[in-house]
Amino acid sequence: MILYPSVDDLLERVDSRYSLVMLASKRAHELDAGAIPMLSEYKSVKNVGKALEEVVANDLIIDPDQREEV
Repeated sequence: MILYPSVDDLLERVDSRYSLVMLASKRAHELDAGAIPMLSEYKSVKNVGKALEEVVANDLIIDPDQREEV
């Protein structure tokens, strides 16, 4: 169970739980591969948590042109 960021805050920025999971998963894989972090500081040590923090900060969004791929 995640405490931060809250699921309610996350779902205000992404329209479904499925989209949220897919977005965070893809970003976590990018971070595992050495992608540059979008935030200067994270509360989470795990990459999935970092991805969710990026979603809450509005740094990580779903590209409307690529919606069907997410």
